[in-house]
Amino acid sequence: MSAVPVLVVGSGLAGLMTALLLAPRPVLLATAGKLGFSGSSALAQGGIAASLGADDSPALHLADTLAAGDGLCDADVAAGTVGSGGEVIAALERNGVCFDRKSDGSYALGLEAAHSRHRIVHVGGDATGAGIVRALVAKVRTTPSIAVMEDTRVLRLLKQDNCIVGAYLEGVGPVAACAVVLATGGAGGLYEETTTPNGNLGQGAALAARAGARLADMEFMQFHPTALAVSAIRLPLVSEAVRGEGAILVNDHGERFMLDQPGQELAPRDVVARAIARQQALGHKTFLDARYAPGKDFAPRFPGIDVLCRQYGIDPSRDLIPVGPAAHYHMGGIETDGAGRTSLSGLWAVGEAASTGLHGANRLASNSLLEATIMGLRAARAIADAPDHAPARLAPLSLPPSSPDPAPVRGIVSRHLGLLRDENGLRTAIGALLPLADEDDAAAVALVMAVAAFERRESRGSHARTDYPDKIAGSTRSFHTLETAFALARQIAVQQPVSRTA
Repeated sequence: MSAVPVLVVGSGLAGLMTALLLAPRPVLLATAGKLGFSGSSALAQGGIAASLGADDSPALHLADTLAAGDGLCDADVAAGTVGSGGEVIAALERNGVCFDRKSDGSYALGLEAAHSRHRIVHVGGDATGAGIVRALVAKVRTTPSIAVMEDTRVLRLLKQDNCIVGAYLEGVGPVAACAVVLATGGAGGLYEETTTPNGNLGQGAALAARAGARLADMEFMQFHPTALAVSAIRLPLVSEAVRGEGAILVNDHGERFMLDQPGQELAPRDVVARAIARQQALGHKTFLDARYAPGKDFAPRFPGIDVLCRQYGIDPSRDLIPVGPAAHYHMGGIETDGAGRTSLSGLWAVGEAASTGLHGANRLASNSLLEATIMGLRAARAIADAPDHAPARLAPLSLPPSSPDPAPVRGIVSRHLGLLRDENGLRTAIGALLPLADEDDAAAVALVMAVAAFERRESRGSHARTDYPDKIAGSTRSFHTLETAFALARQIAVQQPVSRTA
């Protein structure tokens, strides 16, 4: 066993599971904030989708996943992932997670949008992410093979002979690694209105892309339809599971506006988010009405959301809950195979930082924690089976300047890469991001997103073009390197015809 550690970057569910499953192999876990609680995993309310019910099956779960993904899921990856539900729940329980159960000992299974069965396994009602992370952090803290570095940013990956051999850590310097696993989360912080931590700026995608890795599906950002519409730096989330328990959506005239949609309030997230946005564009306010269902049972079933609402003077059992769409989950990221391997030797990616093809154009609710867990398991196994390599002396590299203020990038992205896009807005975004993207990682990630959105001349899943409202038959996933994205951006910015050679 090599004495050179595996470097795991990020400490959400995927990063924690990868580190734990690599034991007793040496692991250095570097996280930009506090272990486990600075990312999105701990904020997850709903739970983990797993086909454990007597009336359910992996085939039904797969059908729901493919339908939500709107034609762009990798069917083989999706089948392998949703078929692992039992394995995922068992692995988490072995690591100290206690899922909610009914009086007969069976799992308490919730229902969320676009699921045909009750299959959401949860912790503490609506505190699944926090419960899972708390258990895994405790396990990591007591695992001798894992060294933890908190409040430590990775500035660049180190590359030799087209292989990733380590990383440059802020305040530390170059660190050698026999493999690097990026588990840095998504890019929701590129938006002014988001349910994710504001620091989630696509750091993993930037690190990988600067090293030459391919990115996939970058145009697909999911907007959660029911963020709590209050004044806050990060918008609190009102879980989809509330609608699964019977809550309905109404406008300020008391009218239900989802009645004409298949699935009504439990339609796919992109459908619900755009329906709410249409109401708001007409000048209406939008609300979640939970007064009758779950009604008086709201606080026992959703204790965390009840506390959140009451902080803003809202009693969910008696008051309408103001809601609106907000950036929530990035389906795009670093292209990987089904075990987390990227296009660069020595580099792996797991969790929201990765794009495996599971989610397609629109993630099915609660498939993210399922994917994060199983990809952590698979990446750890694959790394353990890979041949060891000892990197040579680490070469010096050019470091980026101190992190620029992300506010200008957020403004561009929020105006032009939101729920609805069009050619003029995307071209404007690309022109504004291009001069920033050489040195600003957030701008570079946003630029790839904008180029991918410009190229996708259709509306599909979470990507809606007002100038191309229809789907294109035979549409496929999108892939970009930073080099190809920059070349395309220069053509688009000067309004040249765009030609793809890669």
